[in-house]
Amino acid sequence: MITLVFLGTFYFKIPSLFGYTHLGDSMIILSVCLLGTKKGAFAGALGAGLADLLGGYTAWVIPTMTIKAIWVLVMGAISFKLLKECKYNLWIGAFIGAIFHITLYTLIKFPMFGVAYAISSLPLLTLQTLSGIIIGNCIYSLIKNKLNYILK
Repeated sequence: MITLVFLGTFYFKIPSLFGYTHLGDSMIILSVCLLGTKKGAFAGALGAGLADLLGGYTAWVIPTMTIKAIWVLVMGAISFKLLKECKYNLWIGAFIGAIFHITLYTLIKFPMFGVAYAISSLPLLTLQTLSGIIIGNCIYSLIKNKLNYILK
């Protein structure tokens, strides 16, 4: 899963002024769904951090690893502890975790690039985050349905 997060982040990216938009978040969501909170946080943080490091975005390595891990920990706490019996627990957890994800990235951009950039990058960050949730959960649903079909 670390590799999938890395590949989704490093190779499927659209550069922007101070960073890039990518598909790695969908693999982070998939990691949580398949591996659980702790392993999902590890895979998400390490895969995304490595992509920043090897991509030349060294200023983002520590913030990225921290923010991705927090997103997953919030998602996991809600999905697997608070709402484990809820049909849409993974979706709800991912969306609530996304609030932390978007907020923390925006807050870290204030000192790094200024308020104007931080605010102007919100729509793209929100789109990336929501796309990651939708794509990751859809892939998980396909995998889960296929496994259930095979096991029956």
